[in-house]
Amino acid sequence: MHQLAIVTGASRGLGRAVATGLAAAGWDLVLDARGADALAAVAAGLPGRVVAVPGDITDADHREDLVAAADALGGATLVVNNAGALGPSPLPGLAEHPLDALREVFEANVFALLGLTQVALPGLRRRGGAVLNITSDAAVEHYAGWGGYGASKAAVELLSGVLAVEEPAIRVWWADPGDLRTDMHRDAFPGEDISDRPLPETVVPAVLHVLATRPDSGRIRLTEVEL
Repeated sequence: MHQLAIVTGASRGLGRAVATGLAAAGWDLVLDARGADALAAVAAGLPGRVVAVPGDITDADHREDLVAAADALGGATLVVNNAGALGPSPLPGLAEHPLDALREVFEANVFALLGLTQVALPGLRRRGGAVLNITSDAAVEHYAGWGGYGASKAAVELLSGVLAVEEPAIRVWWADPGDLRTDMHRDAFPGEDISDRPLPETVVPAVLHVLATRPDSGRIRLTEVEL
């Protein structure tokens, strides 16, 4: 069966780990990231049909290019909306959060995510595909400093839930990977040692299990998936 995933933010962290796991499992891939050289290096190291399309996910033309690249390979059956923005580092409290920076976070984490999903939806419907949106516990918990980023992820969760109701022909999952050892988390805690956090690769088996078993649409905590 043809399986092709668009994975955003694939040059590092969880996006790179998921892309690597999907490629090893036989998926074709269209990969996105802003850094062209880093993205090309990831793509070159993966087996199978892998196309790197560097660009900014907040750019509507770039989103169209990603879906067009997938269509050229037979069409996407999965969109992994992983790319996102943290906001200012260190994380500011809401009383001091720059509104322009918050708009940028929402542009990347919410509007771009929905924009790519909208472009991909016609093909996903035809193929009975799926959307996997990466969320965070900051969307449902109240952590000092995480108000801006967490609010954007709360919006992602609401959009995901409504999309699941509106689009019964596909699966929509919003997956919380837990606190991982990524560049984003390093930026969130500048100067702190985050080496105790698990690597992104540790949750990839859970992602592959979800894709293989196709549970009903809903919120998934990847660290609690029973393999």
